[in-house]
Amino acid sequence: MTARDVRFLIPGHDTSDGAGVKLKRSLGQSARARLDPFLMLDEFSSDDATDYIAGFPSHPHRGFETVTYMLDGHMLHEDHLGNRGDLTSGGVQWMTAGRGIIHSEMPQQNEGRMRGFQLWLNLPAKEKMKPAGYRDIQAAEIPEATFPGGVLVKVIAGEIASEGGSVTGPIHGPSQKISTDPQYWDVSLRSGAEVTLPIPATHNAFIYVFEGDVMIGGHDGRKVPTHNAAILGDGDSLNVSAGSRDARFLLLAGKPIGEPIVQYGPFVMNSMEEIEQALQDYRQGKLTA
Repeated sequence: MTARDVRFLIPGHDTSDGAGVKLKRSLGQSARARLDPFLMLDEFSSDDATDYIAGFPSHPHRGFETVTYMLDGHMLHEDHLGNRGDLTSGGVQWMTAGRGIIHSEMPQQNEGRMRGFQLWLNLPAKEKMKPAGYRDIQAAEIPEATFPGGVLVKVIAGEIASEGGSVTGPIHGPSQKISTDPQYWDVSLRSGAEVTLPIPATHNAFIYVFEGDVMIGGHDGRKVPTHNAAILGDGDSLNVSAGSRDARFLLLAGKPIGEPIVQYGPFVMNSMEEIEQALQDYRQGKLTA
């Protein structure tokens, strides 16, 4: 196996979105802070309701997918298709905006902790105008893979081989015709634990550390601190270890699309002309038609 190294780090940057929800943005800070096919990763985490209570009122999307993973808290999704979905602790919403969706994501709590992530995953040109849709995945639907030494992997998307056999997540690219074949894992390591995880050599990959810190390439490798994304080099595996504290990170991998990206706010297309069309469609009430 060829181990991946760290090409560079992207520290999470404090910002806000929606109606003022405070968050940390790593991928997506700028057009250069992306990794094909991943466009953006936001982490939101607060015990103070004033940081999240305003939520994300009704807004449009076109041309990509959003994946919301809720670690703690309760959000309600509503969209123009008449869908309503409760996203609660440990659950995931996988939404394909396709040609257009108008939705809201609003907190269903007035106090307590709200913590989670939203990922933007690009679509190839041939799929950007397909019908919108979404899937709610409950915490109980997300399988776990275990490795020696205190390593646990929650498999949201993709497949991983572990000591207990192969584990496949509820989102599986080949069977569900997702071109980017995404791998989305939530990895927990006990203090001092070390593990080698297989990653498809065909995929671009990065990790985002949100508890503790980790070393890539063994205990003498490259340190990745909390709230940092580490863009990984080529290879078919990742050797990672935790330091003196327990650690937890997301591992995301996907097949690159290799097409031009033009983004204007909530619209991600391949040309400025397509962005202008999306804006016109939205203004004329035709975005989702």
